[in-house]
Formats: sequence, structure tokens, C-alpha cells
Amino acid sequence: MVQSRRRVGSYRCPRRAALPAAALLLFLLAAVALLYVSPPPVSDHPVVASSRRRRSAHALLNSSGGGSMDESERREIFRVPTNDSTVRDDLWGSKLASKFYGCSNSSSKFLDSNITTQTDRYLMIVTSGGLNQQRTGIIDAVVAARILNATLVVPKLDQASFWKDSSNFSEIFDADWFISSLSKDVKIVKELPEIGGKLRAPHRMRVPRKCTERCYLNRVLPALLKKHVIRLTKFDYRLANRLQTDLQKLRCRVNYHALRFTAPIQEMGEKLIQRMRERSKYFIALHLRFEPDMLAFSGCYYGGGEKERRELGAIRKRWKGLHPNPEKGRRQGRCPLTPEEVGLMLRALGYSKYVHIYVASGEIYGGARTLAPLKALFPNLHTKETISSKEELAPFSKYSSRMAALDFIVCDESDAFVANNNGNMAKILAGRRRYFGHKRTIRPNAKRLYPLFLSRGNMSWDAFLSKVRMFQKGFMGEPKELRPGRGEFHENPSSCICERTDGKAKSRDDQVLDSSSDRGKAMDEPAVPNYISEEVGEFDDDDDDEDAPAEKGMVDLEMDDDALVRPEDPELEQILSD
Repeated sequence: MVQSRRRVGSYRCPRRAALPAAALLLFLLAAVALLYVSPPPVSDHPVVASSRRRRSAHALLNSSGGGSMDESERREIFRVPTNDSTVRDDLWGSKLASKFYGCSNSSSKFLDSNITTQTDRYLMIVTSGGLNQQRTGIIDAVVAARILNATLVVPKLDQASFWKDSSNFSEIFDADWFISSLSKDVKIVKELPEIGGKLRAPHRMRVPRKCTERCYLNRVLPALLKKHVIRLTKFDYRLANRLQTDLQKLRCRVNYHALRFTAPIQEMGEKLIQRMRERSKYFIALHLRFEPDMLAFSGCYYGGGEKERRELGAIRKRWKGLHPNPEKGRRQGRCPLTPEEVGLMLRALGYSKYVHIYVASGEIYGGARTLAPLKALFPNLHTKETISSKEELAPFSKYSSRMAALDFIVCDESDAFVANNNGNMAKILAGRRRYFGHKRTIRPNAKRLYPLFLSRGNMSWDAFLSKVRMFQKGFMGEPKELRPGRGEFHENPSSCICERTDGKAKSRDDQVLDSSSDRGKAMDEPAVPNYISEEVGEFDDDDDDEDAPAEKGMVDLEMDDDALVRPEDPELEQILSD
């Protein structure tokens, strides 16, 4: 028998066994390649997303084979410079500002209150919300009293809603100055007097939002003639944005001249300003809204993972029917910028890392961890708590409105003002800074900046700052930046801003001018339409039917004013936007 011989080193696998092995090998190679090629998951939080995109960009650079960029250059594709020590002068003010000034004097057709006021008509109002939302209510209350030819009783402040501040009007504002400075426009008294020898109970009612002059005459005046004393509850945004020019100028006289803080608040505010000036010739004031309630209501997500979703989701349950869409909110520019995003925007605009910033804020969600990226960009951050003692702040610290007033004063006097939101304080200060000389006021163009923040890891710093500066044109507080009549009047008081034609500079004390000395040209709003039928305004979604005069007539509600705002279901969209 002949044995078969095996050739050493020439073993062959059968074909049927080789095919599955080759297929398996190819599958494994494809899977490994897919892991390297496929992009990483992207978070909707801009900070997380940009860092991941930066890592992805570095991986592509490493595998490109170019070889011209070393490891340190690849690591620093987006790097904020650290050697910027100077700031351009135009960042602290507009070169065109001297050509414009505030002009809020009434015309000769605006009669003295001694002629127009009817002695048997009294208007009382109850404000709503935080300090700045209440400020808008006070301003509009004076105008409403003028429309009705009524005497205004000093407004009652909101003491029961979200802000829980027990302060009354005279503990925040100088009531005597408020009354005397407006004496020619509207008669104002501190308390409701007796009428016909007896004290009348006020008739409570609520007007729709954005109620026009005709709306007040048709809805409120008939009840006022019958009852003599009307109390308008939850008085926020209850007057139309566009009114005849003399009424708009009255708004400005109230807002910019009649509403002064009390001496203790004003003096403490000036101390804070002085201490900021001691640290730097120029400083920025940043109004930073990043409180848990604010973020919960915005419906936005900031990359805090399951912990953030759980905590903000629990707060969000307070608002029925609120179904947030974080990505859509971001795209539409409705989410407040993060502290880091504000810092990146300011550095890109040209502000040096050595600039001092006063931060006006409430409780910051995430605390020091959230502020750390901003502090890395601008190490010189200050708050009223860091530049004053607990003893100095003790008279104010238990009252949210008084603490907010201190921030308001510092922000008003800052060389540049920026906010990460578009709430009431940001809008009122924007209008005020326009009126008093167009001081530098930066409004983030959030809609355009959002995709830029999201993709910044894929570009150089120079490309990033170029785009930021392009997107922020028209958002820097320059004269004529907003068209007359556009936006809310408190933000854009165009009827009260005149363009100088005589070439003379005017001081802050000259803002209210006699008509004989006014040589400027007013930036008038479009004419107020002559409505054929009454414009009824807008009722709140949570207004009770009994509060709607159009449906049930003028009803005298037998309840306390504060009960009209249900604590468990407040209208926090406006309260949280303060």
C-alpha cells in the first residue's frame, strides 16, 4: 500500500471553508472603518456640541496627511486670544450720539391738568410682576388717568406674586417728586379722599392688554362716570404701544424724569458705581438672566443632562400647556444666551479680557460652575455683593425690588450695557440709554449667533469674530438703529428723541426742553390709525370671564386684588421676563 505524501508548508484550506472566513474578515474591517468615519452624536447644548465638533475637526486634520500643521496648532484651531489689552474707543460709545437728544416736552395743545381733571373721577391701579414690569404699569397708569381726565391715586405695587416683595410705592420711588413733577400733566394723590363726604369703595375691573385710547373711553369711562372710583387690577401692558405723540411724550416724562428711586436706594447705587469706577475707567454692565425659573419657562436645554431635565422639568409643571421645543426655541433666538456665549460675543466684538464687568443677576442655575467659562474670558467680574458689605446691603437684601433697583442704577450708568435676554429690564434700559445720549447698548442677535456658537469649533477665531461683528450690526445701540414705531415704546421711544440741527451739545439736565429752545427734529412714529371701530386689545388667556367687560359687563368683584392672580397658576411669562 502506498501512503500519500504531504508537502510541508503547502497546506490548502478547502474552498467551502475559506469563503465564510473571508466574509467575516471583510465585515469586521467594515465595522471598524464605520466607527472611525461616522460622526459623534451632537448635543443640542452649544458648549458640548462645539467641543465635540472640535475633536472631530482635529481627527480629520490628523488623518488628512497634510503634515503642515503640528499638534499644538491642531489643538488650537479655535482659540480666544489672551494678549488683547486695548479696546477701541467706539466700543464705549457712538460717534453719532452727540447729534441726538431726548425731547419730551408737551405741545401747546396739551392742556394743564387743572383744566382737564374732573374732580369726581379717581383711578387706582394694582401693578403686576417684578420691579421693571411694575414700572411699565406705573408709566401707563399716568397716561390712562390723563385719557380719562381722572385723578390718579399713587399705584399699589404687587406684593403677592412670584417676587414676594412687601415694599410699597414710597419705599422704592420718591412719591413726593413723582406727584410734583407731573402736576401739570395729571393730578396725583397718595390716598383716596372722601367724595361727597364719604369714602367710596372702588369698583374693580380689568381692561384687556394693549387697550387703546378709544378702548379706555368706551370701556372704562362709563363705569368711572357711574362709580367715580375705579381700580384696575393686574395692570401690566394694559395700554396700547402706539398712541398720539403728546401721550407718548407723557410716557417719557414719567419714565425718565418722574420715577426716581428713594434717597437710600439712589445713594447706595451711586456707591456701587463709584466702586466700579475705582477699579476701571470704563466698565460693562451685564444683565444676566439664568435663574432656574427663567430657564424652565424658556423651555431651553443647556447641556446639564438628566439632572437638568429633571430639575427644570419639575419647575415647568407649574405652567399647564407648556410644551417646549428646545431646538426650535434656539433657532428662533428665544433662548437666553449662556454666560459663556455672552463672554465669547463680547470678546469677539473687541472687548479686552481685562475689562471689568458688573453682573446684575439673580440666582444663577448651576452657580459658580455655570459662571466659570465667563470668568475665564473676563476674570474681573463683580456683583453688588462682591463690592459692598453685608451691612451696607442689609436694608435692601430682603426685598427683591430694592435689590433690583440697585442693579438698575449701576446698569443705567455703565459705559456699555449688555443683556443675555430681551426682558423688561433690558428693554427699559435700552430705551433709557437711547433717550440719555445713545449710550452703548448691546442686544445679542441671538437668532444669528446661535448657529455660529454651535459650529465655532470648525473655524478660526478670526473667522468667528468677523461673523459676530457682522451679525451684531444694527444691535449695538446706534442712533436710528430701529425704525420709529418698531418694537415696544419703552425700548424704542422714538417720539421722544430729536435730531440736533443747531450743532450744540446738551447735558442730561437739558433733556426736557422748552418748545422755544427746541431746535431739533423729532424722530416721529407713524401716525396712529384712526380706527372706525374700537380696538379692543387682547385679553389674557387666564382672565376669568367675569373680568371681561365685553362678555359680562363691568362686574364689581368682591375679592382682594391679589386673589385675582392665582398663586398656583401665575402669568409668569411676563413676570419671569423682568
